[in-house]
Amino acid sequence: MAAEKQKTLLAIVLRRLARNSFALWGGAAVLGLFAVAVLAPLVAPYDPSVVDTNVILEAPSAHHWLGTDELGRDVLSRMVYGARISLMVGFVSIGIATLIGVIVGALSGYYGGWVDELMMRFVDIMLTFPTFFLILAVIAILEPDIMNVMIVIGITGWMGVARLVRAEFLSLKQRDFVVAARAIGQSDAKIIFKHILPNAMAPVLVSATLGVAGAILTESALSFLGIGVQPPTPSWGSILTEGKNYIEFAWWLSLFPGLAILITVLGYNLLGEALRDALDIRLN
Repeated sequence: MAAEKQKTLLAIVLRRLARNSFALWGGAAVLGLFAVAVLAPLVAPYDPSVVDTNVILEAPSAHHWLGTDELGRDVLSRMVYGARISLMVGFVSIGIATLIGVIVGALSGYYGGWVDELMMRFVDIMLTFPTFFLILAVIAILEPDIMNVMIVIGITGWMGVARLVRAEFLSLKQRDFVVAARAIGQSDAKIIFKHILPNAMAPVLVSATLGVAGAILTESALSFLGIGVQPPTPSWGSILTEGKNYIEFAWWLSLFPGLAILITVLGYNLLGEALRDALDIRLN
């Protein structure tokens, strides 16, 4: 019976997404990014790290569709491999943030009392720090590589998830199915992770989708400032950094990675907003 109900709910969500034009456009952008990242060796026409001094700062042409950079490297190839960096940073960092937020929010909302008070005051303290400047401070101390970037974005972005999960737990723990689980002697861990948490994941899924866009944008900003993904690893932000010195006569170095960031972030935001509407049980 429960399995049939889950299938029915999934069908309703998928039907709502199929009717939502924002979901279709956002989903197309996200799937396109996935395809490009997975098939990078097949899609990229050149090796992204090969230097060719014969074609330095060559404008877009039949040989180099998006032009070349100051070292003669193909911009299209570097952007294709940069998509892998964006996906990795987005999913790993938001995975870390979601894991921390779910644990903190679940414990806080379920136990309440001094546990809730202590954890929520810590969340309030974390929220007083401007997130981007906190990331800058930590990255300035640590070595600026991709692993540190992902970890720092993750451990500075969990507070919103914690509040969402806490709110859901405060509502759900009073429901009849939780009361019944307690009455038959099930452990707190089983009640939290088997009964309450699965019913609290809808807003977390929406938050994670929107968070991926934010993480990609943050990584691009850090790379643009030179403290994110380090050369020669291709990143959309680092390509923008290289292009700012030649923007007057090599516009393609700034335009194309900027458009890639814009389309990717917009795609995740559209998909996240569509998921929020599709998972809203108040809608028919």
